[in-house]
Amino acid sequence: MNRNRTSRTSALVLDSEGLSQTVLRDSRMTQWVTAASAKGVPVLTSAATLVEVVHPRIRRPALDWVLSRIIIEPVTRDVSLLAAQLLRDADLHGHRHAIDAMLCATALRVGGPATILTSDPDDLLALCAGRAAVIKI
Repeated sequence: MNRNRTSRTSALVLDSEGLSQTVLRDSRMTQWVTAASAKGVPVLTSAATLVEVVHPRIRRPALDWVLSRIIIEPVTRDVSLLAAQLLRDADLHGHRHAIDAMLCATALRVGGPATILTSDPDDLLALCAGRAAVIKI
C-alpha cells in the first residue's frame, strides 16, 4: 500500500471486493482504511455495492461493524445519469457493468480526486477515464 496516495485523495472508495475484504479484516485493506481514516479521508462505497456483498454466508456482525464506520452513498438520479453517461463514454452496457458504473459515478461526485480500490481495475479504468485513481487489490 502506498500511504502517500491517501493524502492526495478526497475519498477512498471500496468496490465489492474491497468491502468484502474489509469485512474479513484483510490486513492490506485494514492498512488502507486505517491510513485514510488517520488522514481524515472519508472511506465510502455505493449503496449498489452492498447488493454484491450481502449474501447468506456473510458474517453479519462484521459487515454491520464496517458499515457503521464508512459512508454508504445513495444511488440518486444524478448518480444514475452520470453512470449511464460513463457507460456510453466507455462503450460498455448491460447489467455486467452497471454496478461498476454506479460506483465510478459515486467516486467522481465526491468533489475531488478519489481513489478506488478494486479487484477489477480494467472496467473501472475505462469507466473513470483517468478522473479517479484506480488501484488493484
